[in-house]
Amino acid sequence: MTPFRVEVAQEQLDDLVDRLARTRWAEPETVDDISQGVREELLRSLVAHWADGYDWRRLERRLNDLPQFRVELDGGGPDSLRVHVIHVRSSRPDATPLLLTHGWPGSVCEFLDVIAPLTEPDADEPAFHVVIPALPGFGFSDKPTSPGWGIERIADAWAQLMARLGYEQYVAQGGDWGSIVTSSLAERDAEHIVGIHLNMPLAPPDRDDEPTPQEAEILAESAEHRRQRTGYQKQQSTRPQTLGYGLVDSPVGQAAWIVEKFWEWTDHDGDLTSILDQDQLLDAVMMYWLPAAGASSARIYWEAAISPTWPNITVPVGISMFPKEIFRTSRRWAAKRYPTLGYFHEVDRGGHFAALEQPELFVSEVRAWFATLRTVQPV
Repeated sequence: MTPFRVEVAQEQLDDLVDRLARTRWAEPETVDDISQGVREELLRSLVAHWADGYDWRRLERRLNDLPQFRVELDGGGPDSLRVHVIHVRSSRPDATPLLLTHGWPGSVCEFLDVIAPLTEPDADEPAFHVVIPALPGFGFSDKPTSPGWGIERIADAWAQLMARLGYEQYVAQGGDWGSIVTSSLAERDAEHIVGIHLNMPLAPPDRDDEPTPQEAEILAESAEHRRQRTGYQKQQSTRPQTLGYGLVDSPVGQAAWIVEKFWEWTDHDGDLTSILDQDQLLDAVMMYWLPAAGASSARIYWEAAISPTWPNITVPVGISMFPKEIFRTSRRWAAKRYPTLGYFHEVDRGGHFAALEQPELFVSEVRAWFATLRTVQPV
């Protein structure tokens, strides 16, 4: 394990500003909604702030105030990668190791606001040693140079990581791809995982049962999502390399590709910046732009399409269902997919990026789920 600091060369930041100034813009959309994609007005406003107002060094300092390292992991495969990890240990002797995994288009930055309350809570709340790795091909982790870094291999790498840190028992949490990796990890490292918590469970409907009114609403939402909003998924699962050239070359293209998802997948009233300010949105984009991760991050979709996984989970499972999650489920469907389901709670606000959008609510959900688990031996 090698200590790590984020140190972006000023030349990279100057190059970004130069590229932004030379953007060749598409004409505005011909509709008054986002049905054709991210709206020009939103993107122009964001890019103007990016060029003259956004401070990358602010985020760089925040990351570097946390213990970070890069560790070489192979996940049982022939080639290894150096993975970027934030690892913050609690001062509490009874703290439990907690592995947090992000998805796309997220990053380790999703969890920055929840680290302190999880590691150093009030005396009557559980404490955690927090471990936050960046997925292979994302952020400041290495990019795979050969195929094979799919969900199961990432899960095996995460098991290696926790073992390297000396954690005999731990709990794990994830959303988006983090949910899928965490579910696989629960099967492949069940000897050491005490329980998992998911905020985007993949629990499809039971077609043999008559849906309840709530389930009928979920089915209608899912059908609309598949019809109108899955172009990104098809592209990244079939031709991530072709897409990647544009994303790695154009900062505005990369921003549009990501910000569209934040607009659609967060819980807001029509004004995205009422939930996430411009700096938070640009922080998310910069974690892809600076490491040129447009293609490498998209390949997780390609890998998953080549080798889909449907793990058999035997450890306790908790689910928090946020209302603007892109894949919602009911308690009944979730219990059939996860027979060990011990916690299921539908919260009243929040979307796909739960820890980023609603950090206090996310922390309270993790605590409520953890209270349902058996006592974990401190490490």
